[in-house]
Amino acid sequence: MTTAPLAGKTVIDLTTALAGPYATLLLAGLGARVIKVENPSRGGDSSRNNSPYVTADGLSLRRTSPEDMSVSMMLRGRGKESITLNLKHPESREVLFDLIRDADIVVENYSAGVTRRLGIDYASVRGLNEKLVYTSISGFGATGDHGDRKAMDTIIQALSGVMTTAGEPGDPPVRFGLPVGDLVAPLFAVIGTLAAVLQAEQTGQGQHVDVSMLGALTSLVACEPFDALESVGFPLRTGAYVPRLAPFGTFRAVDGWFAICAPTDQFAAGVLRAIGREELLASADFGTRDARVANADRLHGLIAGWAVERPLEEVLGQLDRHGAPAAPVRSTAEAVRDPQVTARAEVVPLVHPTFGHFEGLYGAGLPVVFSESRVDLSRPAPGLGEHTEAVLRAAGYDDQRIGRLRADGVL
Repeated sequence: MTTAPLAGKTVIDLTTALAGPYATLLLAGLGARVIKVENPSRGGDSSRNNSPYVTADGLSLRRTSPEDMSVSMMLRGRGKESITLNLKHPESREVLFDLIRDADIVVENYSAGVTRRLGIDYASVRGLNEKLVYTSISGFGATGDHGDRKAMDTIIQALSGVMTTAGEPGDPPVRFGLPVGDLVAPLFAVIGTLAAVLQAEQTGQGQHVDVSMLGALTSLVACEPFDALESVGFPLRTGAYVPRLAPFGTFRAVDGWFAICAPTDQFAAGVLRAIGREELLASADFGTRDARVANADRLHGLIAGWAVERPLEEVLGQLDRHGAPAAPVRSTAEAVRDPQVTARAEVVPLVHPTFGHFEGLYGAGLPVVFSESRVDLSRPAPGLGEHTEAVLRAAGYDDQRIGRLRADGVL
């Protein structure tokens, strides 16, 4: 088997920015044909205007030629076809509807209510294609009291409670550097979309898949019982250490940081042997899991005092020899160059469609390895509207009609 899991499926991509385009990127990687619909009057997907850009001379904060492309678009646009369509033009709906009739999936991430005002919401298109799966990704969902609140990643992080789970007690809220709100929602959207596609194949009936960024991220916050933990004395924010899982946390060596995750008796024993305190295994204060939790501050202090005077290589060597789970804290640059993740195509080089690859420029791959199916994200991102004529011709439009639509500002 050499085909991709979603080979033969067509996705109409009405998304922009990050959350929606990441969902359709994953669908493209799984083999779906993704037709990205971009607004010609606004320069296409907003990601096309995110600095920095790849130019003929490398990275630049500003565009230097029409062929320059933002790193954001190079990453999020891979494997997709681009057509331009002004959805505010009355004639655009007919064009979009022609594409939807032959599609399997539509993905959009407009603010709630926008597709209804444009006349392209699920209620407006479901009659065109009974098996259509129509996926919406929005800040607060298609239902509920969301008003006109804007769904930016930082806003979602603030509302979800995730900002109060990191840092030390009493610290200001900590915004995750990774845009977790923008990235978690599309993962759930893809899960929901694929489930709905499977059901549509069984029943002949498509449906609306509605995912909110707030709900997706808050559901992950709720995976940890923070209220219950606080009620029995565990602080919500624990900084570098996690007392209820001691020994657990990040520690400093002479020349770098490392992490330990050793909550079980076996792993904790490895840590104590590594730091030369094997006698503590028989003590009332550290001999059991509950005892270690009760004395977490002392235990973490012992580890920190041992490590701070030693080179990182020695620290990690000792922990490894005694079977204690530990790893260096790497920079992002180190992490994306890990031979293991690059060999598995979980991180891949980014390639400009004209200028090729510049050393050091990497992007997300598809972090799923199949034993039989082929998945791929190597096709570079398209130029704005690069496939407009080809897509419309395949839909039955002749050159005269395409020319009239372009002259009228539809395309």
